[in-house]
Amino acid sequence: PSEYPDFYRKLYGLLDPSVFHVKYRARFFHLADLFLSSSHLPAYLVAAFAKRLSRLALTAPPEALLMVLPFICDLLRRHPACRVLVHRPLGPELDADPYDPEEEDPAKSRALESSLWELQALQRHYHPEVSQAASVINQALSVPEVSIAPLLELTAFEVFERDLKKKGQGSVPLEFIPARGLLGQQDDFCAQHFTLS
Repeated sequence: PSEYPDFYRKLYGLLDPSVFHVKYRARFFHLADLFLSSSHLPAYLVAAFAKRLSRLALTAPPEALLMVLPFICDLLRRHPACRVLVHRPLGPELDADPYDPEEEDPAKSRALESSLWELQALQRHYHPEVSQAASVINQALSVPEVSIAPLLELTAFEVFERDLKKKGQGSVPLEFIPARGLLGQQDDFCAQHFTLS
């Protein structure tokens, strides 16, 4: 808005690791989603928000990731010019990434020259729902936006409860032969002096 020329710069400055842990996280992301919904925003600005959120996502807890990953995908759906962040063939490595996370001005962050390699890294996340949410960027982003409203209030307890209620996916292999010796040999030197229980 012309009345508040630094509005988006200040909003961008609020994005730090604590944003996933604050009491009013749901309200903050609801409003951020609203502020970033305009199709008149420049691509560099939206790219800066997507890139900073992606970088912060690397250290975010699973319950926050299940909310922020669809948020980032929705930004890319609304602003097709930013999809270059996903479709760039060989994204830069961390040490060669042109994006400057220390830059306070999103216009100077060089986010549009980068890629969202962070989301590719999160596709190998230990939590299956997170890796699935991060894999959405591999699909066509032409589908309608995903409402993040039900995900805004998601807590770690709720994620844990959902995991407990899931049925097992078949039998789980268990090791039933007790280990003997350090290298698996029954009569080696370690097995004679130490017993593994």
